[in-house]
Formats: sequence, structure tokens, C-alpha cells
Amino acid sequence: MPTKTSAAKSAKTTRSAAAKKAYIFFNCDEEKSEKSMNVFYNHAVYKDTVASRKALWKKVESEIEAGKVSLAADQADAAKESVLKGNPTDATQFLTYGAIVEVDCF
Repeated sequence: MPTKTSAAKSAKTTRSAAAKKAYIFFNCDEEKSEKSMNVFYNHAVYKDTVASRKALWKKVESEIEAGKVSLAADQADAAKESVLKGNPTDATQFLTYGAIVEVDCF
């Protein structure tokens, strides 16, 4: 009969083996074509944690401030909400010359 400790270890291993989500911010063309998204230029991966989501939003803000990405002022709150509390990829619809892509992290 398995001990409580071994059962807990087994459950923990199973959970950690499942794919987790991570996000990558890309500078891209206006059409958001995959061809324009360069992983060698945008190589930071943001985990699905509160701290990483904050860092991802800071990245989006810095790209906007640098003039590399556009975000209409009336859509800024919705984009920020998507990144910080919702599905970060939903913010992509509000960005011009920028996209957030979800990847599996093992």
C-alpha cells in the first residue's frame, strides 16, 4: 500500500509533467505574420505567474514608449487587463506592430 508521502510525490510529479503556459512578446509587422516574428530578436519568455505577467506588461509599455508598438489610449486598460489578469494573447488584438504568443512550457 503506498504511503501518503509517495502518493503525494506521485501527484506532484504528474502535475509538474503537464504542459504549463508561457508567453513571448514579439515585434512584428502590421498583419502579425509569423514570418515577421523573430525569436532571436524577441527571446524573453514570460511564465504564467503574477511577477512574469507584470514584467510582460512592462515590456509592452517600453515598446510603446520607444515608438516600436502602437496602442490606442482607449484600449490601453483592456490590453493591460488581458496581460495581467486574463489571457495575455488577447492583448494582441489591441497592439499594432506587436503580438503576444502563447507557448507550452514543460
